[in-house]
Amino acid sequence: MDNKLNSAEERQPAPTLANSWSTKQDAVSSKNDRTKAVGFVLVHAGAGYHSESKAKEYKHVCKRACQRAVDRLKAGALAVEAVAAALVELESLTQSCPSQDSPFTNAGMGSNLNLKGEIECDASIMDGKSLHYGAVGAISGIKNPVLVANRLLSEAQKGKLSAGRIPPCFLVGRGAHDWAVSHGIPPCPSDKMATKFSLSAYKRNKHKMELAEKMDSGFKQTKRRRQSSENEEVSGCLDTVGAIVVDQEGNVAAAVSSGGLAMKHSGRVGQAAHYGCGCWAENACNVNPYSTAVSTSGCGEHLIRTMLARECSSAMQADDAHQALLEAMQNKFIRAESPTQTGHSP
Repeated sequence: MDNKLNSAEERQPAPTLANSWSTKQDAVSSKNDRTKAVGFVLVHAGAGYHSESKAKEYKHVCKRACQRAVDRLKAGALAVEAVAAALVELESLTQSCPSQDSPFTNAGMGSNLNLKGEIECDASIMDGKSLHYGAVGAISGIKNPVLVANRLLSEAQKGKLSAGRIPPCFLVGRGAHDWAVSHGIPPCPSDKMATKFSLSAYKRNKHKMELAEKMDSGFKQTKRRRQSSENEEVSGCLDTVGAIVVDQEGNVAAAVSSGGLAMKHSGRVGQAAHYGCGCWAENACNVNPYSTAVSTSGCGEHLIRTMLARECSSAMQADDAHQALLEAMQNKFIRAESPTQTGHSP
């Protein structure tokens, strides 16, 4: 499975160069043009299945998300604002291209449907400067869940509420939806959150489940069913999207957003919303010599158990960061997976 990445590093002014791996880096055209770097942006479209026939479209999507963040940085925005802008672009793909109705990302509008035929999304964002974090889980009826996560973060930075109450940083379900609406984020009717593709995928998956439930539990039938399920997952599984940003002041930020696993149980919250699992961002300080930003995608439940985003951030502080990251992936993530489990959990 391909993990589509795109990065952008900006200096002003600068022409754009691109290579076949969908990276974008701005070069300096002359010595007189050398000025302070505006920042660095990297986005990913998830670890799920990506059609090779749509490689150009994926790269274009990632480039657009990078450019949206870079534009914010050029306007003087901090890292956390820019990373939110990149995620909005990834979540809004189907909204901006309704005629295509293409399943480029599994985030926000057009996400996977759960067992009840509903869309429930997860998203989180972290500011490396303040270490503040905002997240929503299993939220419905909001086109851009990352906007709610970002608003939670910014409201928390304002300090305590009336009567000394502590502001929330993580809300789920109906409570998250109502909080978002009360803070000016427009709702979206549930019937408009799904696309033709997501509805079609839901109907196919539901039919497969009904057939599977009617089948006997014999070894051969079970084996055929498992193999068939694995092949079908590959044909339509999309995963968490995310981004990291470094601004011109050296601040870092990270964010992730996901519609979750297709046919998941209602109320399931994946790693995209959990603290230290979906994303992590931390500026350099006396304890940590390096600033780090992490955005994950993959097996949700395994990522939650291992808090992989935070583990990777810690590994980056080691003298031999490469070896430390390798050990973190092998010992704390890969070995945590059950050998009897298959498939991916966005």
